[in-house]
Amino acid sequence: MPPRIDTGGHLAKHLMISVSKLLCETENYGDSLRYSPAASGQEHGTVAGRGPVVVWNCTRACNLCCVHCYASAGQGRAGARLRARELDTGEGKRLLDDLAAFNVPVILFSGGEPLLRPDFFELAGYAAGLGLRSTISTNGTLITPEVAQRFRSIGVGYVGVSLDGIGAVNDRFRGRPGAFEEALAGIRHCLEAGVRVGLRFTISRCNCDQLPAIFDLLEQESIPRACFYHLVYSGRGREMLEEDLTHAQSRQALDLIMERTLDFHRRGIDKEILTVDNHADGVYLYLKLLERDPEAGAPDAGRPPRARRVYELLSMNGGNRSGIAIAAVDWEGNVHPDQFTLNHSFGNVRDRRFGDIWTDPGQPVLAGLKNRQPLLKGRCARCCWLQICNGNFRSRAEAVYGDFWAEDPACYLTDEEIMRKI
Repeated sequence: MPPRIDTGGHLAKHLMISVSKLLCETENYGDSLRYSPAASGQEHGTVAGRGPVVVWNCTRACNLCCVHCYASAGQGRAGARLRARELDTGEGKRLLDDLAAFNVPVILFSGGEPLLRPDFFELAGYAAGLGLRSTISTNGTLITPEVAQRFRSIGVGYVGVSLDGIGAVNDRFRGRPGAFEEALAGIRHCLEAGVRVGLRFTISRCNCDQLPAIFDLLEQESIPRACFYHLVYSGRGREMLEEDLTHAQSRQALDLIMERTLDFHRRGIDKEILTVDNHADGVYLYLKLLERDPEAGAPDAGRPPRARRVYELLSMNGGNRSGIAIAAVDWEGNVHPDQFTLNHSFGNVRDRRFGDIWTDPGQPVLAGLKNRQPLLKGRCARCCWLQICNGNFRSRAEAVYGDFWAEDPACYLTDEEIMRKI
């Protein structure tokens, strides 16, 4: 079996923009894969000989009821009914065997709430024994000191905890009073146990005013990493479509994220800051740097100007890689292009091996995603930044326009910017 490469457990590395890397030239786990010459290529369903990062939504049950949950996760009796259709422990281990055989570098346990599976630690430990790097996406409320120690003992590489505001703001998103304090306690338990942990924040009109306080929390609690997600209109997230940021608000949010990232760097505070699910962020960041560094494209015998270096890194990344470098398997074993596009399934791992499903050329959506640029429509088809965006998020286009290949409505670049000479 080929050797495993340490990705640092980064969720969906090809859906992320590393603001800290691009602005500050810092080095963090995963950057070597996110920004490498091989990152944007793919052959026979693999990238540089590796399978995709796989998000396994191993359960649809959850102890909370988040308003923007892409999986429409359930609780109580509904959760029990959903559990009855989940892959069982044996089927889960066979899936992990298949992923290891396909040289998948990272398995992200997600949900619902993955810690509700009684066999979570058995499965995560089994994955570690196969050489798969295990990470977890969780609401954090079930992370006791004992759970955090078990994360460490079996080698869970990264724990991402969702917080969408401070105090009552987060609790409204989660549907339960006290969820903020419980999640923050979970983060603290991970830090105390020496487990890599970070914060996940989905930006909307309801909470964009919380961004400064979230950055303050990162500093106050010594949380080393934060991922700021753009809203994707999947599951219950479709009901929040009208609560998504306006294009002007998206630009304002990125301005604040960039400024606070630079502020951390200037003060010598080591934080990894990323945005997720909108590759317009990379273009916007580059254009902002270009304003400060107008000669970025000029030949330079010395160190490349910052803007030009950022353009090189974004070009290596290649933009959205759903269906190429990121995949999802749901609780019933269905394979999807990513965890937000659960309405398109390519087959079930109960019937076929994951690698056979992922490399099947007869799946039109999967085949289209692997060579999507000729299929894109609207502004995406006209955009000069396709080589560093790759058409952004297809699930948002489909949710708004009913067309999988339409333009992404969350792209906030102006018509002038998308036609700008590079």
